[in-house]
Amino acid sequence: MSEMENLLKKSGYSEKAIDLYINKVNLFKIKEADTNFLYTGPCGDTMEFFLKIRSDKIIDASFLTIGCVGAHVAGSALTEMIKNKKIEKAEEITEDDILQYIDGLPTEKKDCICLAKRTLSKALKKYKNQSVIKD
Repeated sequence: MSEMENLLKKSGYSEKAIDLYINKVNLFKIKEADTNFLYTGPCGDTMEFFLKIRSDKIIDASFLTIGCVGAHVAGSALTEMIKNKKIEKAEEITEDDILQYIDGLPTEKKDCICLAKRTLSKALKKYKNQSVIKD
């Protein structure tokens, strides 16, 4: 285990959270995304989601963030959780579901889950509004 991984583990990050962070899961910009949304949370971290959607199903998801390790982990986890889900099922994912998927975060980083969830919600709302205008 690297020094970075040891430090993250001592800080309270789970093995799964560390893996998501180290491997930069879904940390990129989808070219020609069907929707995206940039959101800055109350803590000052900023996240942007990029979604590819076909027939109301999220076929690909990615994100970029300017934020802490917790923001990276939350964005990676949520983008993994929503892939191949119908929009309505993705909207039903709770902050507790994300935390459970990650297997734990340090208590002071739980606001990062809220940041990811809010960013996704706003991206999906934007997509729905775009779809109404196109119809």
